[in-house]
Amino acid sequence: MSGAGQGAQAVPWWKEPTKDQWYAYLAAWLGWTLDAFDFTIFLLIMVPISQEFGVPLTAVTAVFAVTLWLRLVGATAAGWMADRMGRKAPLMISILWYSVCNLIAGFSPSFAFLFLFRALLGIGMGAEWPAGAALAMESWPARSRGLMSGVLQGSWGLGYALSAAAYGLLYEPFEAMAPGWGWRGMLILGVLPALVCVWIRIYVKEPEVWAENQKIQAETQKAVRLPLFAIFRRQYLWNTLTGCLWMAANFCVYYSIWALPGTYLQKELGWTPAQVATPLFWGNILVFVSAAFWGGLSDRIGRRWALIIPCTVAIFITPIYLTTTDPMVFTLGFLLQALVVGGKDTLNPCWLSERFPTEIRASAAGFVYHQGAIWGGFVAPVLTYYAVNQGMGFAAPMMYATIGSLIVLIIGVWLGPETRGKVLIADLEVYGREEYP
Repeated sequence: MSGAGQGAQAVPWWKEPTKDQWYAYLAAWLGWTLDAFDFTIFLLIMVPISQEFGVPLTAVTAVFAVTLWLRLVGATAAGWMADRMGRKAPLMISILWYSVCNLIAGFSPSFAFLFLFRALLGIGMGAEWPAGAALAMESWPARSRGLMSGVLQGSWGLGYALSAAAYGLLYEPFEAMAPGWGWRGMLILGVLPALVCVWIRIYVKEPEVWAENQKIQAETQKAVRLPLFAIFRRQYLWNTLTGCLWMAANFCVYYSIWALPGTYLQKELGWTPAQVATPLFWGNILVFVSAAFWGGLSDRIGRRWALIIPCTVAIFITPIYLTTTDPMVFTLGFLLQALVVGGKDTLNPCWLSERFPTEIRASAAGFVYHQGAIWGGFVAPVLTYYAVNQGMGFAAPMMYATIGSLIVLIIGVWLGPETRGKVLIADLEVYGREEYP
């Protein structure tokens, strides 16, 4: 081991990053956590929206689906901006975008208006992730990158927990003040993340590895002007394809578990908002704990095993809470599932960042991650169709989709590369000495 490496190991991992590295990481963390709040609050208010506008529940789930699909548009645009112009600007734009869209949606006079602005929110959601993930992972030392990847991605659970807490505590008071304003108040709260942009603008700097890479590109006149196309070059194609399979299954697992329990518990089991909020709140806290644990472990046992182990165990936990109507059994089984399968998202930021070079990192990670959202967007409408139109109820479709998606996820992870400990460098890697874009 080099002297520099020995020096890094001699200090605790949390003292190794500089102040600027912590600021960059915190910016990405806040953007992702608040992104989760703005998106997941909608999952808890689909029933009252359906009732107010007199539309079928499947139509409301279509809003959710289109929002997910438009994430790919935002991710593609922000990935290009982040690779060519810097990680910071698209992060701020994305946070402002999804915050304002949620605010406007809260004043919707019609279902079509709501559909439009919740769909547009998806562009901002998609734009946040590639810029934030690249900013955080490039700024963080390799020694603890897996751990902090888990903390970053697992914070989606914290955002979901915040939305569950807001729903449990504020929905009924808002509704009592003015009928119909329960769900509207939940959406209007989503404007608050916009305040984070002020802090990012003042305190956050671009990662050194990106800035140095841009300098080299300019000096050598080998700028990668279309980074998204480069991920399909032969040397990166396997990483791209296996990453797409992994992310498609990952999104399907997540929304098979998390998209419809609020609807299921309200519509079929008759739970109150406070009752629904309890397993969703604590489950998402456990998702954060799980993601941090498996992320830290991935720095020891490798990226692939840190995903394969929890996903395999989750297959056998799924029937526990979806074959019962007993509130206690459901709650305990659901919390156990959250504690275990929460680890499946832990490596999304770091493993995708480690698969691709600096010139194309944000574009690659944004595309691979958010093409999964296209597949995930089908989950809620399809499962709702089988639950309502085919009379199956929500539990059975949720169970089958969860188990099937977990199996595909494990296969995708097994086929991927092992990148534990990889150092992210500023050197040009996409084009050879004599090769130009």
